[in-house]
Amino acid sequence: MPVDRTAAIRDFLKRAGWGEAQHIPLPGDASTRRYVRLLLNSRQAMLMDQPQSAEAPAVSVGASASERRILGYNAVARLAGADCACFVAIAHYLRDRGLSAPEIYAADLVNGFVLIEDLGDALFADILTSGADEHELYLAAVEVLALLHAHPAPPLLSLDKCLHAYDETALLAEIDLLTQWYFPVALGRAADDAEIEEHRSLWCGALAPFLQAPSVFVHRDYHAQNLLWLPSRSSVARVGLIDFQDAVTGSKAYDLVSLIEDARRDVTPALGTAATEHYLATMRRQGTPLDGEVFAEEMAVFAAQRNTKIVGIFARLFRRDGKSRYLSYLPRVWSYLQRDLEHPALAALKTWYDRAIPREARGIPQGGGI
Repeated sequence: MPVDRTAAIRDFLKRAGWGEAQHIPLPGDASTRRYVRLLLNSRQAMLMDQPQSAEAPAVSVGASASERRILGYNAVARLAGADCACFVAIAHYLRDRGLSAPEIYAADLVNGFVLIEDLGDALFADILTSGADEHELYLAAVEVLALLHAHPAPPLLSLDKCLHAYDETALLAEIDLLTQWYFPVALGRAADDAEIEEHRSLWCGALAPFLQAPSVFVHRDYHAQNLLWLPSRSSVARVGLIDFQDAVTGSKAYDLVSLIEDARRDVTPALGTAATEHYLATMRRQGTPLDGEVFAEEMAVFAAQRNTKIVGIFARLFRRDGKSRYLSYLPRVWSYLQRDLEHPALAALKTWYDRAIPREARGIPQGGGI
């Protein structure tokens, strides 16, 4: 970390009353953010350090699809980029609904420093390996979604931030990652123009029925590594929420399929079914019922879209960034995607995938492009 940023952090923490805190850096993952746990006497907090120039700029309000393409992938795909003000604004929105997003203690939005509540280390992903009740945790996570889906997405957040629509432009940019990055890694060649255009056209048709439906808050990465278990709290507040800065407005199905088709851990079909049924039952109880058959189709479409994106992202992390560990998740993601494609609404896409990407090329690549 450059010396001037070190000094800026020191000054920020001093002004926030945490200048004497002990620093414990936490391991990073696939983003440009880093987190540092702070210990000061009997108090704990977390420093989020997000250099504001580390990523392409976030999308501007009202930008057209062509303008977004000029700005780059973050703008096209509706990602917040390095704008930590999005994290702060969304945290306020979630906390106002009684949910356990971190409290914001202090923020320097120009430099990208945010001092937040430390929600601990009890990630779903970790405590489930130690015998925690999987059923209890997943049903609690589902109840959070039902609460968020009881009302339309907000038009405006604090700090003059808004949640952008998870629109066709963004969704197609994500499925393009498969043809752009996975083909060279798994097949040893680039996708040709005809393959790319047919893939996009088929996805336009599959997504179209759901893009005009009323939109809700979509966390976008709602899975076991972004949820914490807080059993001392009650009801929906038992689920701690993190990594929500890229939230958008979109389908009710999206976060649910993120939860039950988790790229990093196995979720059994039985648990996925139980979670879905609990979600639908909770929606009925709160007076916002859904048509089960229509919702099942919506879930299949957005699950397949998300898993297509993840296959592309993991190939990109390997090929562009040298992060080979992500290849180990590909067999699981492909197993989800193959199951998703069995839905009748995705029959044409299943045909495309079966023709373009043979079964033997769906998993950890063993040659092409490596």
